[in-house]
Amino acid sequence: MPGNRRVTLADIAKRAEVHVTTVSLALRNHPRLPERTRNRIQKLAKEMEYRPDPVLQALVAYRGKVTERRNPPTLAYLTNWDTKLGWQQTTAQPEFYEGAKAKAEELGFKLDHFWMGEPGLSHKRMSKILQARGITGIVIASHRRASDVALHFDWSAFSAVKIDYFPHQPELHQVNNDQCSIIRLGMDHARKLGYRRIGAVMHRGWDHAVDHVWKAGFLVAQSMQPRSEHVPLMLFPGPEPVEAWMSETKKDEVAPLAELKKWYEKHRPEVIVSKRSFIQPCLDEMGLRVPEDVALIELFLENEDGSVAGVRQNHHAVGGLAIEILAGQLHYHKFGVPEIPTRTQVEGTWFDGATCPPRIEIPEKTAEPKGVKKA
Repeated sequence: MPGNRRVTLADIAKRAEVHVTTVSLALRNHPRLPERTRNRIQKLAKEMEYRPDPVLQALVAYRGKVTERRNPPTLAYLTNWDTKLGWQQTTAQPEFYEGAKAKAEELGFKLDHFWMGEPGLSHKRMSKILQARGITGIVIASHRRASDVALHFDWSAFSAVKIDYFPHQPELHQVNNDQCSIIRLGMDHARKLGYRRIGAVMHRGWDHAVDHVWKAGFLVAQSMQPRSEHVPLMLFPGPEPVEAWMSETKKDEVAPLAELKKWYEKHRPEVIVSKRSFIQPCLDEMGLRVPEDVALIELFLENEDGSVAGVRQNHHAVGGLAIEILAGQLHYHKFGVPEIPTRTQVEGTWFDGATCPPRIEIPEKTAEPKGVKKA
């Protein structure tokens, strides 16, 4: 190319002896073209040192957003809960969906919900239904941890992104709340507020549902404290039987009183990080006042009015990012299970609150130096 002029699609088309539209499709890896043609044009573009124009791409994206589509392409939001809409009654899942829906509409897509639990619906059948409707983009979300079953779709026909950890197979690009950093954020603020003996209480199923990163974050944060200040993580119930703590029943919403009381009396934490609805009834039964007797940090903060200290998990952002990643895959026609799956972690946001006020520490008395007499 003469001078420093940017190599264009037209330049590549002229060299390849094809139409510029063919070049555009090839560089976006569009399946409409034979693989041999795509590979030839992509190789030629690399040899000619073609670089996409980011300003032009931004303009195309902008025009796509402001121009109303009469028939916007549909994305599938695929769930597998006990009932079709049971996930709407849980923590986080409704906000994942709302975030995904808002971002889909912003980018010019329509988001439709599909339930894997429909009677007689197999994985193969669902795959065919989506293909028949011309749906190539899937968000996999709200899958029960008790049914960690691999999804057997014709993945060559789909781009897909997963919200949260289940199902584990296939290994797709994934977007999560960063629970590891969230619990560390809560513990870090507890120390900044003057607390030293920091305890954490949660249902064992929560930790299992996020591949044990709650525990990992707690142990990492604790490792930075003096051993004398360590309080062991309290998980309910015990490790066995597995079936009991993997259930989704209402009985898991309150911590067992006897176990919590024994743990508290033995370790005397100054502050507890947990879910307030899970632990507060037991604290009330034990006669413990918050924050007078023990401070409390909420790991699932919803009310940001200052009455409760804790970390807000940004569920809405998780759903939105899942759609952004999926839209990028669709734009470049990247179908199938990725060779190297990625994980995008969304951090939480700390809010001060009355349940964890700054702690006033009483300075230790220092011994009088020998030989010094009081006046």
